[in-house]
Amino acid sequence: MIRDITLGQFFPGTSVIHKADPRVKIVLVTAYIIFLFVTGNFVSLVFMVAVVLLGVIMTGIPVKMYFRGLKPVVMILIFTSVLNIFYGKGEAIWQWQFLKITWNGISNAAFVSIRIIALILISCILTYTTSPTDLTDALERLMKPLKVFHIKVHEIAMMMTIALRFIPTLLEETEKITNAQKSRGADMESGNIVQRLKAMIPVLVPLFVSSFNRAYELAVAMECRCYRGGDGRTRMKVLKTGARDAGLIIFSVFVLVGVILCNVMFSEMIVK
Repeated sequence: MIRDITLGQFFPGTSVIHKADPRVKIVLVTAYIIFLFVTGNFVSLVFMVAVVLLGVIMTGIPVKMYFRGLKPVVMILIFTSVLNIFYGKGEAIWQWQFLKITWNGISNAAFVSIRIIALILISCILTYTTSPTDLTDALERLMKPLKVFHIKVHEIAMMMTIALRFIPTLLEETEKITNAQKSRGADMESGNIVQRLKAMIPVLVPLFVSSFNRAYELAVAMECRCYRGGDGRTRMKVLKTGARDAGLIIFSVFVLVGVILCNVMFSEMIVK
């Protein structure tokens, strides 16, 4: 399961989305998430899913990588679906004491699950096609107006990007430590939940030690390179918007119009 978590990984490529300005990508992903929660019926939701699937195809990254990214949230999807199924309104098609299943509950469960999947896919598109360095620069530029309030924008952007970048590294380290403990006879898959939590201690302790060592090495490396934060810092690559970025923005406007039209034309199908 650990190796299936792909959030934070970057896959180099030459697609239009890879070459787009990272600032534009962050803004468009944020806009897509807003549009996704504006959807009120299955027609508009299917339209948004079609948009994100188009983005997945345009990246040129194997689809199996996106499915790997969905595996870790399967339990969350199941839990959310079960809650919505039993909290639906209307006439019950199955009932046992206070638990009941309605068509409205089934509809809500499917609607929420599809929305979460689309949310994860669009987030994967951003991280898969944008390098950590570009993410740092883009976040810093987008948060630049906050400097008026004496907020250290560069440091915040750097911390966010480093945290995202080290997710795959820590997951890989966790898997190595787990396999090493299992080879020494550690049993982490049997017993009740308390026993399983206790069995994780031999994994968590060396993982924390390794994480602090990596953080120390990173700090030393940054100091050796005379890193002093964002003030007066120059950049090797200057972010510039181009025709492809304008095209993506125009496309996002059409997506917004499409969602609004779907909500208006199929208002009788609003999911409640």
